[in-house]
Amino acid sequence: MTSADVARESGVSRTTVSYVLNAKTGVALTEATRQRVLETAARMGYTPSAPARALRSGRSDLVLCVLPDWTIGPAIDRLLDLLTTALADHGLTVLVHIGRGTRPLADLWRAVTPCAVLGLAPFAEQDARAMRQAGIPVVGAALDADAQPEVFVVPQACIGALQADHLVSRGRRVLAYAAPHDDRVAAFADRRLAGVRAACERHGLPEPLVTAVDLDVASASRAVRGWHADGVTGVAAYNDEVALAVLAGVRAEGLDVPGDVAVIGVDDIPAARVAAPALTSVWQAIDAQAEYLAAAVLAALGLADHPPQPPDDVFHLVQRAST
Repeated sequence: MTSADVARESGVSRTTVSYVLNAKTGVALTEATRQRVLETAARMGYTPSAPARALRSGRSDLVLCVLPDWTIGPAIDRLLDLLTTALADHGLTVLVHIGRGTRPLADLWRAVTPCAVLGLAPFAEQDARAMRQAGIPVVGAALDADAQPEVFVVPQACIGALQADHLVSRGRRVLAYAAPHDDRVAAFADRRLAGVRAACERHGLPEPLVTAVDLDVASASRAVRGWHADGVTGVAAYNDEVALAVLAGVRAEGLDVPGDVAVIGVDDIPAARVAAPALTSVWQAIDAQAEYLAAAVLAALGLADHPPQPPDDVFHLVQRAST
């Protein structure tokens, strides 16, 4: 369906159709003509070409947000929701792409003609260079503190170290790490585990015992049983969902939290506050991250005066009854 079809059905010129559908001002059109064109376009299912609009305006209104092949848990879901809302206030639409399969990223951005590309993990150098050469601003984030200065950093290793430091401060001397079963979040889990290991070494403690825990009671019970036999008194979980499974496993084994074992998660999701006992967690500044990334996109597009300053408080401990 083309604008010529709409013009022919409406009994007007293609120029008139263009004026109406693009809401062009300063042209003499009657309200009756405008309504006839809009009604005809709607009835025929006509949709203006996004690439054509981009050529006319100089840019599209699409921000391509690229995620690696991660699971979309509560933290990422909230980040995307806040980011989408912030950019929508400036007339921009977020298109989320999860990097699954073997299709090159270049095929995607060339097809959708985004005005900017945002990555929640670093891009391959050749991809970033190709996008910049095509005139597309590239904004990135990173998982740890080895990123470039202008890239937003969420230091995952420091999160793991904070978990272990807190457990040690509560008198726990033998620690375990409850890892996720899903390999798609290994980029996060491995860094957090490295932080736990580094903290144990710093405190002169043995290596943490690492066990993958699925989100069911049977898996958690097996893990807790093994840890208890090895004298574990503190568990740092990959995130709050895994930590909640550990709490269920502790109950199933007839043990007490925090009497027998203390448990700490990551993300401070709403369920952590109503768990029994309430779950200690590492809060991440999801709202501030979304605000920063949206502002960085706007600055890259010239829609904001200055690039944003990264937030000071990226994560901190929220202590509750589980430790």
